[in-house]
Amino acid sequence: MPNKNRSISIIIPVLNEELCLGKLLKHLNQKSTPSNNIEIICVDGGSTDKTREIAEQHRAKVVLSQKGRAKQMNLGAKHAKGDVLYFLHADTFPPHNFDQFILSAADSGFLAGCFRMRFDTKNLFLRFFAWFSRMNLLICRGGDQSLFVERELFTKSKGFDETYRIYEDTEFIGRLYKQTKFRVLPAYVVTSARKYQEIGILKLQFHFAVIHLKKYLGSSPDKLYRYYAKYITP
Repeated sequence: MPNKNRSISIIIPVLNEELCLGKLLKHLNQKSTPSNNIEIICVDGGSTDKTREIAEQHRAKVVLSQKGRAKQMNLGAKHAKGDVLYFLHADTFPPHNFDQFILSAADSGFLAGCFRMRFDTKNLFLRFFAWFSRMNLLICRGGDQSLFVERELFTKSKGFDETYRIYEDTEFIGRLYKQTKFRVLPAYVVTSARKYQEIGILKLQFHFAVIHLKKYLGSSPDKLYRYYAKYITP
C-alpha cells in the first residue's frame, strides 16, 4: 500500500480548454482515492475563454503563466506541494485509482513513469498505434500518456527544457530514462483523438514520425517547431 504521508500534485497546462477541463476535473475527483493527499494545479497560458473560471469552480489552484507547455509545467512544479508531480494534459483521462497506481510505483522505487494509453475512438489504426504504449521504450513515449516524477528527481533533472515549444515531453522523458527506472503502469489513460480528426489520422502520424526522425538526426528545437507549425498547426 502507498505511504499515506506522501502526496501528489496534478499539474495541468491549459489554454482555452473550457470544453473539456470541467469534465477532467470532475473525473479526477471521482477516480482518485479519497484517503490520498492530492492537489490539482491548472497552469493557464493566457486563456480567453472560461478555462480559469471552470478550474476555480472545481477548486483547482490556478497559476498564470506565459504560453508554452514546458514553461507552464515548470511553473506548476514550482507552485506544487506534492512529493510526486503528475503532469496531465487537459484532454487525457486517467484510470480509476490512478493516484494509488502512482504512489505504489513510487514506493516501489520507480521515481518516474506513465500509464498505457487508449484513444477515445474505435479507429483501428489509432488503436493499433496506442497498443505500443505498453512497451517500455522511449520511442513509444509521449505526453498524452501522462507522466509522474518524484519532486526530487524533477528538480535534479531541471524539469522541462523551455527551448522546446513542441516535443518537450519526449525530450524530458528521454533524460529520465537515463537517470532512473521508468515504469509503464498496467492501467490506461484515455486521451482525445481530436487533433487526429482535425488534421487526418495518417497525415498527422506521418508528420509526428518525421519530427521524431528530425530530433534523432539532431534538429534544434526551433527547427522542430517550424516543421510542426508548417504541417500540423491548423
